[in-house]
Amino acid sequence: MRNSSWDDLVKMIDGKDLNYLPVGFIIDSPWIPGWYGISNVDYYSSDELWLKSNVKVAELYPEVWFMPGFWSEYGMCTEPSAFGSRMIFLEKSLPHAERVITGIEQADSLPVPNVKTDGLLPFVISRLRNNEDSIRRNDHQIRFAVARGPLNIASFLMGTTEFMMALALEPDASHRLIRKITDFLCDWLAWQKECFPSIDGVLILDDIIGFIGEAEFKEFVLPYFERIFSCTDPKVRFLHNDADGLITAKHLKEMGVNMFNFSFHHSLGEIRELAGPEIVLVGNIPPRDVLAAGTPGMVDEAVSKTFGEVRDYKRIIWSTGGGMPPEVTNENIKAFIKAVKIH
Repeated sequence: MRNSSWDDLVKMIDGKDLNYLPVGFIIDSPWIPGWYGISNVDYYSSDELWLKSNVKVAELYPEVWFMPGFWSEYGMCTEPSAFGSRMIFLEKSLPHAERVITGIEQADSLPVPNVKTDGLLPFVISRLRNNEDSIRRNDHQIRFAVARGPLNIASFLMGTTEFMMALALEPDASHRLIRKITDFLCDWLAWQKECFPSIDGVLILDDIIGFIGEAEFKEFVLPYFERIFSCTDPKVRFLHNDADGLITAKHLKEMGVNMFNFSFHHSLGEIRELAGPEIVLVGNIPPRDVLAAGTPGMVDEAVSKTFGEVRDYKRIIWSTGGGMPPEVTNENIKAFIKAVKIH
């Protein structure tokens, strides 16, 4: 992340006025390879292309906060690979990880991965190490440790339907699986921070937490996310959940979250009321149907609508209700930036 952007993000979290309205996007492999004109496989396999494409984005839009910034990732395969998932990589679409267990009764046999050696994790670290000097020369630093959340990972390891059934029918075994993944995540976040001392933020992405009720949320989400967000004592504690987020929004403080990216199906005003004034909100126009598939006029209209949902613009990063989707054009990004500036 650009140094000036990081500094302003920390000020925003501390409640200080920035005297401008920041635009920011979560960007990674769903968008960057196609935008840069390369295949997904080339993006994942080439340090040179990965670096050049991320540098180009940052140079073309110096005023935009790109989060987490220079994200070393392999789609949804990163964390499941450490548990032994078979990874399927495709030229023009995202990779996917195949399940490693067929039922919750097999979860106890899963070892806790060694974050220094297992799966794709060493490649994530190596890419950042190999490019850290170049990243710094471009006025950026590695600021976030990043991981998928425990429920998200569990859904890949055993299948979403099977995992959701286990939460309802086998709560004790489900707790053991989530606890094992949480142990792994704390090790993984700590190792990232140890490798890159400039890290003082954590980004956790988990949409599965949006598919359960409040009682299940309190049982299977709260205690584990509270631990995850506190285990490295980061300044910035960023949660992405662009599934249903109303229950999540009510419990952000208990989870230890101070920054939230949520579904465009919820208005900024609705989430602000539930989350409280201290949480930095990241949103909130439709990513696919407007920013990717819409016209600049539609982008302008959506931004104006979002501004009308709240009266107080403090602690808001104007963005999409989710990460940057494929096929977003420069024309629409510029329309978004312009629409925010005129408000």
